[in-house]
Amino acid sequence: MNPRSLLATEFYDNSLLTWLIAGGIFVLVLGALALLRRLLVKRAAKVAERTSTGFDDLILDVLGSTHTLFLIALSLSIASLALTLREDVRGYIAMAIGAAFIIQLLVWGNEGIGFWMRRQSRQNAGSLGTLTAVAFMARLLLWMLIVVLLLDNFGIHVTTLIGALGVAGIAGALAAQTVLGDLFAAISIYLDKPFEVGDFIIFDDFLGTVSSVGLRSTRIASLSGEEVIISNSDLLRSRIRNYKRMRERRVVFQLGVAYGTPRERVETIPGLVRAAVEGQRPVRFDRSHLKGYGESSIDFETVYYVLDPSYNVYMDIQQAINFIIMRRFEEEGIRFAHPVRVMRMAEPAPGDELAQVGEGEPARNQ
Repeated sequence: MNPRSLLATEFYDNSLLTWLIAGGIFVLVLGALALLRRLLVKRAAKVAERTSTGFDDLILDVLGSTHTLFLIALSLSIASLALTLREDVRGYIAMAIGAAFIIQLLVWGNEGIGFWMRRQSRQNAGSLGTLTAVAFMARLLLWMLIVVLLLDNFGIHVTTLIGALGVAGIAGALAAQTVLGDLFAAISIYLDKPFEVGDFIIFDDFLGTVSSVGLRSTRIASLSGEEVIISNSDLLRSRIRNYKRMRERRVVFQLGVAYGTPRERVETIPGLVRAAVEGQRPVRFDRSHLKGYGESSIDFETVYYVLDPSYNVYMDIQQAINFIIMRRFEEEGIRFAHPVRVMRMAEPAPGDELAQVGEGEPARNQ
């Protein structure tokens, strides 16, 4: 048979030559896409080695997860443009290409979620349970989206299905609203980060160090030794004071000086206290003033800042200040005030007699 006539032989409305051309296009496009993927992965790997950000690492993982079947489907789609095909056949090809792209989206999305999970678990080891729940919900939503897109790609109307899923979701949420409330509270704690594992917090009448944040509850190691377990939703409704994030501590303390102290010595007290405070490290003095006159003392108020959040550091500094003030008061002859009450006894009126303790018995002094 003549080669020219052989090449002109038609198969499914296309000559053998046309099929060969389409095959050549498929091979070239597939090779080019595979080479491009390889070059992009190598380039992204070099960039990721030089930077500390996570975005380039994410790009590297996503590029590396691009499946060969997706490249084959994309190459077939481009090669099919060289063929003369019926509309229904082109529709099937478009449907297959769409399905391949949707599945590749699933792979990319799953890889992105896995990358985020691995990165966050290294930074927040104590929140592994919450991270697992967030990743599970993200994957669940991703799968639901992929299923809906696939059904729509195959020409199946999904409006009724989405409505049914919505009703079922609402019913399930109402039945498990307490559990879901704690779960979403755990997610809120993770995203908003009002506290983290290892932070010292105070809420309501409890105080302690956060030991773990779970899907339903948070565990706190109390200062008195016991473990306090509180649901995440209840904890978020409380007023939380996070001392781990304290950068400096404001300290206010009072001094009471006895009345009768000479004015000249009273006037030296603010400077004396200031010297005692500024002699400590690390502190920042703010003020020291005669605040007012109490019932039994002349009251002074002093304010300073400890530039270290540690409670023990604050107590050591305050103790040193108290010792210095006590020594300086002794040297200056200044007395600390203490509560004093003066009782005035009225003289008995003429003619008053002592009450009798009992009939016929003289009264005893009480």
